[in-house]
Amino acid sequence: MTTPPRRARALALIAAVCATALAFATPVALADEIPLAPGHRLVDHYQGAPATPRPVPGEAPERHPYLAPNGRSGMHADGAGSGTHPFPGPLGRDPEVTSEKIAPLGGECATVTFDSAGRLLTVCGTFSGFLLKLLDPRTLDTLAEYRLPQRSSTVEAITRLDFERIFKDTSGGAYFYLDDRDRVVLADSRQHILRIAHTQGTNGAWKFTVEDDWDLTSLVPHDCVSWTNLFPSGVCDPVTSVMPDWDGRIWWVTRLGRVGTVDPATGALRSVRLDGEEIQNSFSVAEDGVSIVSDHALYSFRADADGTPRIQWRQTYDRGTGTKPGSVNQGSGTTPDLFGSREEYVAITDNADDRMNVLVYRRGADVPAAERLVCRVPVFRSGASTTDNSLISWGDSLIVENNYGYENPTSLTFGRSVTGGVTRIDVRPDGSGCDTVWESAVRSPSTVPKLSTVNGLLYSYEKQPNALGIDAWYLTAVDFRTGRRAFQRLTGTGVAYDNNWAPITLGPDGTAYVGVFNGIVAVRDGA
Repeated sequence: MTTPPRRARALALIAAVCATALAFATPVALADEIPLAPGHRLVDHYQGAPATPRPVPGEAPERHPYLAPNGRSGMHADGAGSGTHPFPGPLGRDPEVTSEKIAPLGGECATVTFDSAGRLLTVCGTFSGFLLKLLDPRTLDTLAEYRLPQRSSTVEAITRLDFERIFKDTSGGAYFYLDDRDRVVLADSRQHILRIAHTQGTNGAWKFTVEDDWDLTSLVPHDCVSWTNLFPSGVCDPVTSVMPDWDGRIWWVTRLGRVGTVDPATGALRSVRLDGEEIQNSFSVAEDGVSIVSDHALYSFRADADGTPRIQWRQTYDRGTGTKPGSVNQGSGTTPDLFGSREEYVAITDNADDRMNVLVYRRGADVPAAERLVCRVPVFRSGASTTDNSLISWGDSLIVENNYGYENPTSLTFGRSVTGGVTRIDVRPDGSGCDTVWESAVRSPSTVPKLSTVNGLLYSYEKQPNALGIDAWYLTAVDFRTGRRAFQRLTGTGVAYDNNWAPITLGPDGTAYVGVFNGIVAVRDGA
């Protein structure tokens, strides 16, 4: 009997990860390290040379009054979604790699934030549910843990042997933010928004405490698959992401196009529906509004006096004719970037069939429709261009990477890689259009890259093709000005080191953290 393709992919994934975890497990003393697959002695561990720090000129996005400081608050580093950090990142001086295995299978830690003392707050996905964890920034030891409800996609994956549901599910707490009082704010898989604090007791032990719990189920359909509800008859609409606006309201979006707010003072809930549209990405916030992209259009919202979301403007884009390999859905894969030396632009990518375009718009509410588009720049090669990661923005510059060909951790096994490519685009000083500054051949399959504004290095997570079938993963640093590689450091080999859409995050102490399939990796200079 022929095995169905989806079941075959699921079984292949299970076999690959279990082989890594069991056959090549490390000794008991090193049990928390992510195991290396065979071949790590046959690949270069370091290439290039240490970089000289060269800060990039420009002003950081304005600090959001209800978020932790820039660089510490969320997946995209700040409210504007810039993907930049005011921390140095490793320069490639004898870089050291450490890791933390979170679970026997899975355990990827995606969003990483930093409290005021530099401790890591992250949500890690396991097959038994998401875990909110407080980690020591040097040792990666777990200081505290809070178990979140299991996502319906995990139950579906296990019961239906369709693991692609997990890898393309952005709900359940994967997108969260750290507020201005070091509290985690997230939406769990029950359609509840939680605000969670962490405190240290007199005995030195840390713990998480839920301070607030806002139930959205009066506004959001919630007949979801669970172990006690395997065959639901209704609609399940997972909450994708949460962010605060400049007035302190908590905004939330759902996969099936609901946009809503919570008033933290009163608990009042308001929402609207974008009929027939899907939201899989996070969103960005500045003083002039909330920018959300669906699989059909880019929106700017504000809240009415009672908190009801109101559209300021809407801009459709070319969504193509289908979902490309390397995209979660048929639409833009980017969280909007609010940027510009005068903070006047918003950028996304489209999903045009032949070549994806970087789109830059003027974001003022009073901009005439005919003048909203600044530029449409095609990127990467014909028939092989898409991204499902946010752009990086600094000043009038944008960085975009190509994720075409990546689907899940089974996509790149046996030495395979993606088409790749990273491009820098600058808006002209007079706003008359945009120009391509450089193009790089870096192959970064699925990471959210980051820019250190204090050393001028762009960090990606790279995998090159390997004729021996070795799956080697590298932290790669690129010069922001020229696009040239500075150095590469091997993080590990095998499926367990695939980052599977998780970001790179630069810490206050200069460490680069990468969420990977089996946990989290840290790279820092050793000299």
